[in-house]
Amino acid sequence: MISQNHMANKVDLIEKVAATISCTKADGERAVEAVIAGITEALKKGEEVSIAGLGIFEAKTRPARTGRNPRTGESIQIKAMRVPKFRASKTLKDAVR
Repeated sequence: MISQNHMANKVDLIEKVAATISCTKADGERAVEAVIAGITEALKKGEEVSIAGLGIFEAKTRPARTGRNPRTGESIQIKAMRVPKFRASKTLKDAVR
């Protein structure tokens, strides 16, 4: 179990998957990697990934904007870019409350 002072990471997730489905850690790692790769590939294609009980992953386009260089204070132009976004499902939000 993860304590309040410990942030869960990929290794913790792999161990949890392996314990839950009674497989080796190597198999758990392959399962976690496959899920991450699937989500990443879908986002690269511009697709949305919806996982019931967890939420929705999607790629959004952030428009170009003017920013500031924190060292010099000078204005710089930041290009438009696609960024991943995640919206938690109601089920996840309620579980965290």
